[in-house]
Amino acid sequence: MQCYTELTPPTAVTHSLALPFLSASANNLIVAKTALLQIFSLKSVVTNTSNDPSRNAQVSSQNLRDEANGPDSSLPHSATAKGDRLPTTKLVLVAQFELAGTITSLARVRILRSKAGGEALLVALRDAKLSLVEWDPERYTISTISIHYYEREDILSSMWEPDLGSCLNYLSVDPSSRCAALKFGVRHLAIIPFHQVGDDLIMDDYDSELDGERPDRKQSISKPAADGVPHEKTPYAASFVLSLLALDPSLSHPIHLSFLYEYRDPTFGILYSQGATSSGLLHERRDNVSYAVYTLDLEQRASTTLSSVSNLPYDLFAVVSLPRLVGGALLVGGNEMIHVDQSGKTNGVAVNDFAKQSTALAMLDQSDLNMRLENCVVKQLGLDNTDLLIILNTGELAILSFRIDGRSVSGLSIRRPKATDGGNVIHAGPSCASIIGRNRMFVGSEDSGSSVLGWSRKSDRLKRKPSQTQMDIDGDEDEVDVDEEGIDEDEDDLYAETKPETKRQEQILLLSDADTEEDYTFRQHDSMENYGPMTDVAIRHSPATDTNPPSEAQSSPELLIASGRGRAGGLTMFQRGVITTQVDQPKIRNGHGVWSICTKRSQEDGRGHGQDKYVIVSVTSDADDGKSAVYSIKADDGEIVELLETDFDADAGATIEVGTLNGGTKMVQVLQSELRSYDQDLGLAQIYPLTDEESDTGPKVISATFADPYVLLIRDDSSAVVLTADENGDLDEVSQSEAFKAGKWLSGSLYEDSNDVLRLEYPDEGEDEAGNVLMFLLNARGGLQVYRLPNLNKPVYLAEGLSFLPPFLSPEFTARRSSSKEALTEILVAELGDSTHKAPYMILRSAIDDLTIYQPYQSPIEDSKDTSLRFLKIPNPHLPSMPKEDLADVEERQKEWHHPLRSLHDVSGYSVVFMPGQSPCFIIKSAFGPPGVIDMCDTSVKSLTQLHSPSCQKGFLYIDGEGIARAAQLPSRSQYETGWSTRRVPLGEEVHALAYHEEMDAYVLGTSNIVDFKLPEDEFHSHWTAEARLTGLETTFLPQAEQGCIKLLDRKALLVIDHYSLAPFEVVTCMRNLSLEVSEHTHERQNLICVGTALLRGPDLPSLGNVHVFAVIPVVPEPDHPETGRALKLVAKEEVKGAVTSISGIGTQGFLLVAQGQKCMVRGLKEDGSLLPVAFLDMQCYVSVVRELEGTGLCLMGDAVKGVWFCGYSDDPYQLRLFGKSPHAIEVITASFLPSDKQLYMAVADADCNIHILQFDPERTSPLTHPPRPSETHP
Repeated sequence: MQCYTELTPPTAVTHSLALPFLSASANNLIVAKTALLQIFSLKSVVTNTSNDPSRNAQVSSQNLRDEANGPDSSLPHSATAKGDRLPTTKLVLVAQFELAGTITSLARVRILRSKAGGEALLVALRDAKLSLVEWDPERYTISTISIHYYEREDILSSMWEPDLGSCLNYLSVDPSSRCAALKFGVRHLAIIPFHQVGDDLIMDDYDSELDGERPDRKQSISKPAADGVPHEKTPYAASFVLSLLALDPSLSHPIHLSFLYEYRDPTFGILYSQGATSSGLLHERRDNVSYAVYTLDLEQRASTTLSSVSNLPYDLFAVVSLPRLVGGALLVGGNEMIHVDQSGKTNGVAVNDFAKQSTALAMLDQSDLNMRLENCVVKQLGLDNTDLLIILNTGELAILSFRIDGRSVSGLSIRRPKATDGGNVIHAGPSCASIIGRNRMFVGSEDSGSSVLGWSRKSDRLKRKPSQTQMDIDGDEDEVDVDEEGIDEDEDDLYAETKPETKRQEQILLLSDADTEEDYTFRQHDSMENYGPMTDVAIRHSPATDTNPPSEAQSSPELLIASGRGRAGGLTMFQRGVITTQVDQPKIRNGHGVWSICTKRSQEDGRGHGQDKYVIVSVTSDADDGKSAVYSIKADDGEIVELLETDFDADAGATIEVGTLNGGTKMVQVLQSELRSYDQDLGLAQIYPLTDEESDTGPKVISATFADPYVLLIRDDSSAVVLTADENGDLDEVSQSEAFKAGKWLSGSLYEDSNDVLRLEYPDEGEDEAGNVLMFLLNARGGLQVYRLPNLNKPVYLAEGLSFLPPFLSPEFTARRSSSKEALTEILVAELGDSTHKAPYMILRSAIDDLTIYQPYQSPIEDSKDTSLRFLKIPNPHLPSMPKEDLADVEERQKEWHHPLRSLHDVSGYSVVFMPGQSPCFIIKSAFGPPGVIDMCDTSVKSLTQLHSPSCQKGFLYIDGEGIARAAQLPSRSQYETGWSTRRVPLGEEVHALAYHEEMDAYVLGTSNIVDFKLPEDEFHSHWTAEARLTGLETTFLPQAEQGCIKLLDRKALLVIDHYSLAPFEVVTCMRNLSLEVSEHTHERQNLICVGTALLRGPDLPSLGNVHVFAVIPVVPEPDHPETGRALKLVAKEEVKGAVTSISGIGTQGFLLVAQGQKCMVRGLKEDGSLLPVAFLDMQCYVSVVRELEGTGLCLMGDAVKGVWFCGYSDDPYQLRLFGKSPHAIEVITASFLPSDKQLYMAVADADCNIHILQFDPERTSPLTHPPRPSETHP
């Protein structure tokens, strides 16, 4: 039963991969976000950056965009006009796909042939599933080549083995794409061989006399193979499963494996141990991990052991294979790093004090680094660089360098970049990293935003040739291939001879890298927001009687979510619609339509670049034709004042549309029966009549669209007229064919394809006839016709099936008989995007204001180099709001207010499309997100136009439902990629819980910081200190724990105005705003903040917790800071046995339900500040959640191991009674009630991200059961 939908798509990056996916020459980044697969291209733009290295380290996320300029100011760090011009890499989303499963690994595979010519993508899913996919350019989507699954019972036959979902499954691919290995289950390995042609390693010892003519090594794998090469039906051979115990009986506890470079046959290195490793048994067994190298024989399905290294540290957890410049493998542990070369020689480095206590292996001592390597990511800094980048779990960076003698590694060393050099540019631990170009790396994270990281060296002994990117860039924003070095490389044969020139260059490079301690400077090029992990949420509903100014009178529920971990912790504000920031309210009344005009002379009049000069308003009147008014925007303060003494005729009638021609020198006003052309000073230049001169009758204009030098007019008799302006700005009609005159047109749009993205042209068009203005027309049959102006003889593109809204629109589309048509009323082709990337989209509007978005793309034609234009339908879950009025009134108002879609080229840095009417909304797209439809939180909008003035920078001017004009802007620092209006508030510390206090309009947060933890020195545990001194284990490298704090946050200013520090090592676990009884005599109730905490102590001490009750009280604010007029006041504090894990209100008397340890207890607040227990219920393991059905006394309690309990509370006598339990064990993470009519349901989320729906039915034998229909939903 699909009973839920995701409010937002996943934003946490779990895996990433760089490969040429869209074509053989492309450089793409594949990003996996749990079950969402995204494909990005890379774009390089030139930015001015400061020469100050300290500013380079202070990299802000892209959510800290400038309030006025939006995405235009999203530079990686402070930019000045005098700064360096550096290429900055940006991500541009190509496509995204939702997969039916959780992605666990990504790998690239070179196959014989692919549809697009690029490489294939191997996707590993949970439960031992593999999918090989490629890019299909014809349908602009991914295409599945094969699916492999290994869930058969004959593979997992042991009853005591855990299920596949509980095991760590990961994927590794041979560097030469000869095979892939999926480790699944406890100790199973699935091998998938891939067919390859002209393998480089085999070709090195090719004998032409014995083997015949040598095949072409440069043959493209995407093209058909040459004669003599077998044409395989599939790119893969039959897969097979091996048990690791069959390879070697000692591989009983595999840890990690990875394929290695520079081997003739597929070869992998594996970390394993013969017994389970444990830090608690180091005094009995340590150095019990081994590393072995095995080579695979794919034909014989056998393996051979090449080398083995034993007695390695117990805490090794990863194998990182290194390319030819270093070779071998790097073994990563929690306290050390060890390099193993192909002969089995080891070199290690210890990074903290615990390394020498946990292993006897000789290593270089760098324990003063005090690094924790758990969950770190190690990546090579480019294919021509021997240094490796280490990204720690805290986000800190470190550089691993090798000391190389010849081609042998003789030592390792680690150094940390300075904070001024960007050593702290990443704020949280990474989940993945991928090299995407020269000195470029994508770093994904599940705990913070993902980043495109760039680096450079301050000085380089070897002067390298300038990159092609820097030589090619000659503008402020040019798209180039940022992968100059390429991420493909030909693997050298282990035994092959190296040319003297190549060897000499490699030795110089290695000596330069190893001998010089040159520091790297890191900076952030781009960032991708992550709104997870979400730990808690608070909902604020706008009050119905809001007396705030118009900027806040717009009603929209506000969700404040605690997200991020560590230094990346903070808050994220979610709102379903856009609450605009009101800037000004011009004195314009009874408006019906509004247009802003920017002339060529605007900048000469003292205005800024691109600022508007005039505003034209269509005013409703008693007469049917209406009136128009013209206003001027002052250059100094942006005030809008009406102009009277001009050639503009206000009584000429209502304005239909206004635009500029001839490069902004002519302003054209479209009326129902004529066009009026004005110069830049509103001097009348031409009147172009559209009616019969003798009878003064004719069809009236209902809509118009501009694209210099053309004007398209749609009239009420469904006819179309195209006018063009000559060099002097005089309008004249474009000649039409008879077929065009006979056509019936509902709507039209002009689009200037300046970059030739659509590639539409007539076959016989000459050089002098070439144009770039396309006219899209929607005919009465619901078909699409495209003309390339000024040619109106025949369409250059025709798609009659547009009204059927197919997922792929092409001229060849044929609808089925059962297909239904959509009543389309309007078409618009406009650019969507931000300052990084813009692209054209076709937007369709239906009779009920439903929007359909199509993305154009070029589909290849078989056996031809040409391409054909097709359109891909973009998913749009937005539904227009339906007003609660009579249908007749709604239709009458729609006719009265009908205004077409409006394209705005720069609103806070975005190119957007706005739909006015009863359901006003924006269509917004960023570079790394798909187009999204966001509601504007106004009841209705008659018309909207862009406004760029001194008082309203890159904003807009709109007419609301009452005819009042308002100047506004999009909210600052907001983003719209998720379909919500989101705003990130970084705090620099992790937020565990939060609550909203409605009366004081403030949020209360439970935060924590990481501090060093030391066991308490008390009289009961004095032996701890004595033992440490006796054994010499006393160290400054202390473990770390959380230190909690409760903070008060002002909702409007989003600033912390008060705080309350908790006891040492006390952290907040839960927080609720509850209405509690504060007096036993008067029974007065008050909204109080109830906080549950836990004390982190030693391993042999019982857990403790506290219940804090706070009141938010008014105080005298600080001078010039009115938001500080509130503070926290501690009302009660109760210490309890066991951690307080959940809190809820219960009953009707204002009591508190507390989950403390293995008990759930009902407590009442006394006047002396104590919490009196009145009833309790024994639980079993760990209470993860308690919830009450408000005002009923019915509550559910979730146990993290056993499941859900359904209970009831009564106050006469005081008791908690159990009504039912879940029918089976559920790892409960959270739960909530779902009452529906007279039925009571409960939704439970478990640790595997499944949602269980339970029903309480007292008539059944087991009251708490699953409903009769399917009741589990999976991610």
